[in-house]
Amino acid sequence: MTLQDLESQLLALTPAEKEHVIQLLTHSLVSIQPEIAKPLETISGEARIANTQIAIWELVNAQDLGCSDRDLLQMYPQLTESDLATAWDYVEAHPEEIMLALQAIDE
Repeated sequence: MTLQDLESQLLALTPAEKEHVIQLLTHSLVSIQPEIAKPLETISGEARIANTQIAIWELVNAQDLGCSDRDLLQMYPQLTESDLATAWDYVEAHPEEIMLALQAIDE
């Protein structure tokens, strides 16, 4: 199958099927970064540091409020420098998702 074949098949899907494809693709991208977990139950599942309840948007919000990586490591002692590096990579790869999560907390 070529990319062109796949593209035409994807465009022919129903909205619900497209949503499911997006979930699958998002999960496959996230699973490349084992330190990030994202629930599959809903498309709006918040990306978080694996094995914690710390959402990536929470780290971004704290950073926006002036916290440094060092501050974050003190605030969240279960995190490592590697966790933060992975989180920042995730933010860079998924800016719209993070922006929407941050907007939701302002509402």
